Amino acid sequence: MSARNHGLRGWVLQRLTALYLALFLLYLLVHLSVSAPATVAEWRAWVGDPLVNGAWAVFFAALLMHAWVGVRDVILDYVRPAGLRLIVLFALGLYLLALGYWALVVLLAVAP
Repeated sequence: MSARNHGLRGWVLQRLTALYLALFLLYLLVHLSVSAPATVAEWRAWVGDPLVNGAWAVFFAALLMHAWVGVRDVILDYVRPAGLRLIVLFALGLYLLALGYWALVVLLAVAP
């Protein structure tokens, strides 16, 4: 993709991740309204289902990508010194990677 379309790629990624996040949260709201797991064992069994676990993994990946694109754009717009901008973007990337690792550990802990 050319440099001219770089902003378009971020915009499309932001919209696609927002769509998945909204649809997953709608599914979650409906599922928990209809048949909410009552015990911890039921919760673990529900989240441990491979389809649900995979949907949660995609949810967290979409959430982290959505956050990266949004916060990166704010940093690029408002942090002027190039060195400081690089440090802040690096710190943001490390933070989001740490959150992704934590989510992966949690999801793998409940997987069968």
